[in-house]
This record gives sequence, C-alpha cells and structure tokens, in this order.
Amino acid sequence: MLYTRKGDGGTTKTFRCDQRISKSSIIAEALGALDEINSFLGLCKVKSKKEKFFVPNKIEAGQVIHDIQKNLFIVQAELAGASMSIDEEKVKEVENIVDRIEKELPPIKTFFISGGTELAVLFDTARTISRRAERRVVGVTEEGKTPINQFTLAYLNRLSSLLYALARLANYKAGIKEEGPDYK
Repeated sequence: MLYTRKGDGGTTKTFRCDQRISKSSIIAEALGALDEINSFLGLCKVKSKKEKFFVPNKIEAGQVIHDIQKNLFIVQAELAGASMSIDEEKVKEVENIVDRIEKELPPIKTFFISGGTELAVLFDTARTISRRAERRVVGVTEEGKTPINQFTLAYLNRLSSLLYALARLANYKAGIKEEGPDYK
C-alpha cells in the first residue's frame, strides 16, 4: 500500500525515533532536500545518457550520477539515524572526477551566467539544489539533532563542485563560451 494515513496530521517518523516528528522539522526538511536533489539528478542522468555525455577517462556521466544517487541514500539513512555514513573513499572519488574535469577546462576567472546547453543548465540547477540540501544537513548538525560524519559533510560539499564542473564541461564540449556577469 502506498499510503498509511499516519502522516495525515503533519508528522513522520525516522529510523532512530519511536516518536513522530513534524514534517516541517529541520530533519524532515533536510531529508526532503536530499530527496529533491536525488530526484533531480535522475533527470540529469537520463539527459546525460541520451546525449552520450562522458567525463574524462571515458566514464559515462550517467553512471557517475547514478553512483551519486546511491550515495545520497546513504546520507539520508545516516540523517534518519541509521548506522551508516559516507566514507573518505567516496569523497576522494568525487574529488578525482572533479580534478580530471578541471584539467580539460580553462581556468575559472569569474562567476558564470548559467545557460548554454540544456544539460549544462540541468547540472547548474542540480548544483543549486545540492547546495540547499547541504545547508539543511549542516543545520541539523548545528542544532545537534543528529550526529553527521565529517566525510558525509565533505561529500555534500564536493557534490556541488562536481555538478558545477559537469555544467562547465557540458558547455565546453558543445563549444559554448562561458559568459561572466558584467556588473553594470
């Protein structure tokens, strides 16, 4: 059954809690933000596969995104109180991909106006959603609601860097020049 009616009063339950919590609580907000980025990454994955978009070393971007989605489920489980978390190796994997992408791109000298290819815009949007999810998880840790592993926090921080690099790479491969703001 897809519904239980238990949340009709605006409450939900996490792994670590026998009590119901408000759906507007900081933990529910963080879980929802992680769910949102995970779902949006599904769109990025489908578009990446359709365009046959690869990161350096001929790795399919869709597979990279799929791995991220699986890792985000680990982050959600940790946030909900399960005894699992992101390890340092997963952080290093993301850093390695970002480093390989950066070697192909011109150096960053300014902020860029989002646009170019549809795939780049999707990655840019995913980046902003991932930043919101990161802020929500940091909020949970600051309020001491649930302990979050340092590598989980680092992973969330690197995720937005990876998505930014993917947006830049999508435009670069399409021959679209990055445009910075003119502040006029």
